[in-house]
Amino acid sequence: MAALTTERQRCAATGYTAVQFDKLLALFTRSYFELYGQTVAQRQAELEVVPTLTSERELLFFTLFSLKAGLTYDLLGFVSGMDASNAKRNQQLGLDVLQHTLAAAQCLPRRQFKDAAAFKRYVQNETTVIFDGLEQRLQRPHDNEVQRAFYSGKKSVIP
Repeated sequence: MAALTTERQRCAATGYTAVQFDKLLALFTRSYFELYGQTVAQRQAELEVVPTLTSERELLFFTLFSLKAGLTYDLLGFVSGMDASNAKRNQQLGLDVLQHTLAAAQCLPRRQFKDAAAFKRYVQNETTVIFDGLEQRLQRPHDNEVQRAFYSGKKSVIP
């Protein structure tokens, strides 16, 4: 983390500027204490092994970096100086605290609605709504003419 000397590097590694990161860190630290009743350093002092992540700052950086980089746990552990299972465990810990942080700050999007009317009320004051829809599996029709209607154009054309 100390090797990141420019805002461009910080943003590339975490998605946040130094000022944004520090603001999030204050909330993250509070959430960590609310969840565990101790700081990272206090919890780490109880361990017999030397921990890789020794502060809320390191845990938040690790979590944001893991999300931004999209590495496998083996590679994430390698670049972070831990094994894959510890990388997964630390990422999950960081994600749990981050989710608590964003929920406390009322920054999490609502993901479920009772019906379309409830969704419409929720977004009534928004100027832009972005949907990230998952691709759904579709049973491919046997009839070639009907198949063409569902053809994505990414593969060679059906004769």
